[in-house]
Amino acid sequence: MDSSKSEVVHDFHPLFRVYKDGRVERFMVADIVPPSDDPKTGVQSKDIIISLETNVSASLFLPKITHSAHKLPLLIYIHGGYFSVLSPFASPYHNYLNSLVAEANVVAVSIDYRLAPEHPIPACYDDSWTVMQWVALHANGQGPEPVAHLSIQGLHN
Repeated sequence: MDSSKSEVVHDFHPLFRVYKDGRVERFMVADIVPPSDDPKTGVQSKDIIISLETNVSASLFLPKITHSAHKLPLLIYIHGGYFSVLSPFASPYHNYLNSLVAEANVVAVSIDYRLAPEHPIPACYDDSWTVMQWVALHANGQGPEPVAHLSIQGLHN
């Protein structure tokens, strides 16, 4: 066995470790929560691919709509993780946004950016910008995501 493959180049414990062969070992792993209708908060969530080219995606959160004639504020959420661990699909972020969206009565878009070190900075910023551009397209109902699905429907009523 080639011992250089197991040689550590960068050790960022407790986050991740990079090996000489390019392999990345992540230590912070959270369970993934699928999109859902949360019976506790009434919040609906949906995961959507924003860019097939870069595999950038986002989670959309819509509160229980009580007045269909008014616009809802929009929250764009960029999850923690030092741009190198976790995703918006991880249970701590998903559960937090369910609570936040229900309490604040806002629509939330949680960005899933590509992680470093495989995708060095500025990839995370580029991905976040791509999602913000997608949101801007949808603000007036002009985007490709159908309103019949969970979308930012509250923004263009």
